[in-house]
Parts: sequence; structure tokens; C-alpha cells
Amino acid sequence: MTSSCSEPAVKRWHEADRESIARLLTSFALELVEVGIDRPIPGSFWGDDEAGLIGRRLYLRADTPLHSILHEAGHFICMDPSRRERLHTNAGGDYEEENAVCYLQILLADHVNGYSSAECMGDMDQWGYSFRLGSARAWFEGDAEDAHLWLRERDLGRPGQLNRGLDCSPKPALPRGQPTAAQPSDVDGR
Repeated sequence: MTSSCSEPAVKRWHEADRESIARLLTSFALELVEVGIDRPIPGSFWGDDEAGLIGRRLYLRADTPLHSILHEAGHFICMDPSRRERLHTNAGGDYEEENAVCYLQILLADHVNGYSSAECMGDMDQWGYSFRLGSARAWFEGDAEDAHLWLRERDLGRPGQLNRGLDCSPKPALPRGQPTAAQPSDVDGR
């Protein structure tokens, strides 16, 4: 998705508490690299003002949407170390991982001063994310069990908790109500 045709009213890097974002993303071993407003963003899959990933560097500009920064950070957090080593522009992953990344970006928003999961979900809707139930909030609250489980199985969802090597390939679904081996985390507090 590109934003050159219209500028949705979403919170952007220049409006955000940069220190709290840097602190949060540094806890995941990500380095933020800001490029000039007139420069293309290296590693941006979508182009325009969308955040980009190359290795452990997350690239952004003053006009990069905060939800895009958190989304790309979510990809980095969720991928296994071998994918992280090869990371350049396309984070890859499958459908289940993409759902988990969307869920994680909403969780991460609550760790940014002056931003929240509610504002992130609104920004996702404004930007054009598409959810079966019609909105990010409806999906998060009523249809994201698979994303929640994906994160729990990998013990992800807390600041600083990277995927340390667990296989990211799709796993067979567990029967409803069966506990997972993962320890409780912020993911459980949705």
C-alpha cells in the first residue's frame, strides 16, 4: 500500500514520543535510522512513507506512520534469527505470522508514550488494513485467537522478547482449551 494519493490522518514519527519508541525498539535489538524527508526509505516494501527493514535497522522518515514503524518492528521480532540475518525489505512470513505481527503492533502501541492500542487500531483502519470483521478493534477483540496463540507459542508479546530461534513455520492448531507450553506474557492481558 502506498500513501501518495492521499494522506490518512494517522500519527506519524514527527508527532510521536521518539525517545519512548527508540527505547522500546532498542529493547528488541532494533536500530532506528531516520532518513531525510526528501529521500526514499531504504528497505521499504511498500515505498513512499512506509518504514523499511534491512538487517537490524528499521528505516523511517519524519512522515512515516507510527503504525508502520510498529508493524515492521513486529516482523523483526517475530522472525527467527536465520531470517533476521537475511532480512532486506521483504520480511516474508506466512498468513499466520502476518496476523501475529498485526496483533503485536497493537500490543506494542501501549508501550509508546502518547500512543495506545486504541489509537493504533484506529490508524490501521484509516490506513486501509482489511479485517474480516470490518475493523482492527473488532478483529483484535473477537477474531484474533490464532494470532494470540501464535505469539504465545513463541513466548512473544513483551518488550525485549525476540524470537530466539523457534521455528516460524505454521504449526498444527491445538484443540480449543488446551494450554500451550509458553509462559504467560503480556499477550495474555489483552
